[in-house]
Amino acid sequence: MTHEIIKTRRSIRKFKPTPIPKDKIIAILEAAMLAPSACNTRPWRFIAITNREMLNRLADAHKWAQMLRTAPLAIVVVALPATQDGQKFDLPLGFYPQDCGAATQNILLQAEALGLGSCWCGVYPKPVLPAIREILEIPEEEQPFNLIAVGEKDEWPEPRGRYDEAKVTWIE
Repeated sequence: MTHEIIKTRRSIRKFKPTPIPKDKIIAILEAAMLAPSACNTRPWRFIAITNREMLNRLADAHKWAQMLRTAPLAIVVVALPATQDGQKFDLPLGFYPQDCGAATQNILLQAEALGLGSCWCGVYPKPVLPAIREILEIPEEEQPFNLIAVGEKDEWPEPRGRYDEAKVTWIE
């Protein structure tokens, strides 16, 4: 079943206006928080946005996030780099982008498992970061990592095979 969810998950850019029940949003956020992180630092927090005006403001600020105009939900992954400072031997220091990427992938897969579509729009480290920080009033010590549109699909892109033997080196 997991393999099928991974194979069928696609970036969705057109959504129906159907609101997402809060229990499904919580299930998605719980999946994000189950992601692995360096030394279990969990360098993230999440902003769940269902307010139409705010979704449109974010779309205005991020030219590649226009799907937020139809999505009933956006989840913003916010990185907390300071959670990795001062850890034993600085082992996790600087791993927050990988950790937030793992949390993001869990969001995408959980949304698909719930029959919802999603689309990951990068914010960090792009020039759009200051605008998103300002709109969401995210403090300087935190990094808006991405915006993820979530909702009931209003398009169904075909799954694509991605396995490419040329990108594999076998050491046997």
